[in-house]
Amino acid sequence: MKHLTAEQVRAALPMSEAIEIVKDTMIRVSEGRANLPLRTIMDIDGTNKLGMMPGTLHDPTLYGVKLLSLFPGNPARGLSSHIGVVILFDAATGAPVVSMDADAITAIRTAAATAAATRALAREEAEVLAIVGTGEQAQTHIDAIRLVRPVREIRIAGRTPDSAERFARRQADRHPDVTFTACTGVEEAVRGADIVCTVSSSAEIVLRGRWIGAGAHVNAVGASIPTMQEIDTEMVKRARLFVDYKPSALAQAREIISALETGEIAETHIQAEIGEVFGQRVPGRTSPEEMTLYRSLGIAAQDLACADHVRRQAGAP
Repeated sequence: MKHLTAEQVRAALPMSEAIEIVKDTMIRVSEGRANLPLRTIMDIDGTNKLGMMPGTLHDPTLYGVKLLSLFPGNPARGLSSHIGVVILFDAATGAPVVSMDADAITAIRTAAATAAATRALAREEAEVLAIVGTGEQAQTHIDAIRLVRPVREIRIAGRTPDSAERFARRQADRHPDVTFTACTGVEEAVRGADIVCTVSSSAEIVLRGRWIGAGAHVNAVGASIPTMQEIDTEMVKRARLFVDYKPSALAQAREIISALETGEIAETHIQAEIGEVFGQRVPGRTSPEEMTLYRSLGIAAQDLACADHVRRQAGAP
C-alpha cells in the first residue's frame, strides 16, 4: 500500500480545486448517495483521543476511513494537534490501496467546505473577515475565503492578545494586500464583520450572538464533538441555520442539541444541509439583512473525495 505525505497531499490538492470537490461531494451527500456513520471518539488517557470516521460515497463507489489522533498538547512540541491517516480501499476487492496524511487532508477540506458555504451564503460584497483562532485552520480559512469573497480586512482573535499579534504578523507577510488587525478579544474582532469564522479548539463558548450584526455570515467550525461549544444559543436562534450533515448536527453539535432540548428552537429551524443549497434545492441567503450560520462538523465524505483526487493526481493505484 502506497503512502502519500503531507507535502504530496498539498501539491495535489490546491484550495481552489478542493472547494469544487467538496461542493460536488456535499450535493451527493444531500441526495442520499453516501453512507456516513457518525464520528467515533475513543478516549486514550483522559486528555488525548482517537477519532474514527468511516464512510462510503456511491455512484461511483468510493470508501475508506480517516483515523485521527487528537493530542491538544502537540503544538507545544511543534506538532499538529491532529495527526493520522486517511485510507482508501479498492471497491472491487476490499484491499487497502493508499494511505495519506490526514492532517493535510483535514486542513484543506475543512477550509474548502467553509469557503464553499461562504460563497453560497455570504453577501457578495463582504470584505471584512474575522477569524477566531490562530492555528492551522485559521491560516487555511484565510486562504480559502479569499478565493470566494473580496476580503480587504482581516481581524484576528486568539487565546491571548500576544498569540493574535503573532499570527496576524505572519499572515500579513503572506497576504500583503490585506489589512490585518490583532484584536484584544473576540467581541472586538467580530463587531461589524461581514464574515466570521470560529476555528478554535475551545470547549467553552467564545462567540455570542448579540455581537453579530445584520447581514453577517458566520461559519462555526472548531467544535467537532458534543463536549465542545464555540457559539451560544442566541447565535443559533437569530441566524438562518445551515449544516453540513443533519444526522451529525443533531447528534454532535452541542449548541443545536441544547437549543432543541430546551425548546428554544425546533428541528425545522435547520433550513437545510448545505448540499441542498449547492444543488439549488433550497435557497441560501434570502436578503442582505439576514444573518446566516453554517455549522460545520466535517464528514468522512469530504475526506474521501479529496483523498481520491489526491490519489489520482499522485498516480497512486
